Amino acid sequence: QVHLLESGGGLVQTGGSLRLSCAASGIIFSINSMGWYRQPPGKERELVAGISSGGSTNYVDSVKGRFTISRDNAKNTVYLQMNSLKPEDTAVYYCNADVITIGGRRYYWGQGTQVTVSS
Repeated sequence: QVHLLESGGGLVQTGGSLRLSCAASGIIFSINSMGWYRQPPGKERELVAGISSGGSTNYVDSVKGRFTISRDNAKNTVYLQMNSLKPEDTAVYYCNADVITIGGRRYYWGQGTQVTVSS
């Protein structure tokens, strides 16, 4: 079994910064893409940023220039540096990973971490 453990959420004022981390643990052969999603209150979950195993990244337009996704393959960890935070960034943030394990390939989700940006 593979687990994704997120950390780094919290309450911050508009314009502030937070850094989210997500570490994958278990019997892992390799991890393909990793990503961060978010779900604001009353809305659907959306992809915020993704990163391939080779380091290629993509972002939703609303966070471009403010958020940076990165990963440490040796630690099976993905990060999301969030700067210039806005109230509309308030959401539960989830990490996602495309993992190859002894049982095959599967997408895994973290439990979510709350990010609240006050105005």
